[in-house]
Amino acid sequence: MAKSKAQKSLSKDKLVELFKKSSSAVFADYQGLTVAKADKLRKTTREQGVTYMVAKKSIINLAAKEAGLEIDVKSLPGMIGIAFGAEDEIAPAKILGDMTKETPIKLVGGIFDKKSIPQAQVVALSNLPGKQQLLGMLVSVIAGPMSGFVRALDAISKKETVNA
Repeated sequence: MAKSKAQKSLSKDKLVELFKKSSSAVFADYQGLTVAKADKLRKTTREQGVTYMVAKKSIINLAAKEAGLEIDVKSLPGMIGIAFGAEDEIAPAKILGDMTKETPIKLVGGIFDKKSIPQAQVVALSNLPGKQQLLGMLVSVIAGPMSGFVRALDAISKKETVNA
């Protein structure tokens, strides 16, 4: 059943709000996605704090223009779904990138820091570790020298107690 003008207007308004408040958005061609896989995708995005939405390309273009973005979604292939990330900029690309391994979804482009990025960059972003993983790696790099120093002090104290 076709959407009424009021429903289309609501979709456009929601998209404008998401484009404005999100730091990144990833466009994916979801053609061939089964209902079960679509449900899994929506559940995964909700759990990760990412909003996933499907709309017509013309409505997406209108919403992007109203949000102050210069993109042409009509040039992207297939039927477009958008994953928006407000807290973690990499999460939308990561989630959709992981879904490409088990579903027919294809990453086709995106927006990062309010600038349009091509498919190759979105794919590269999807291969990066997530924000939590990166923070964990940073902590281990910072804590590494300290833990080595503590182990050395412990070894010295054990050596002194053995020799005493």
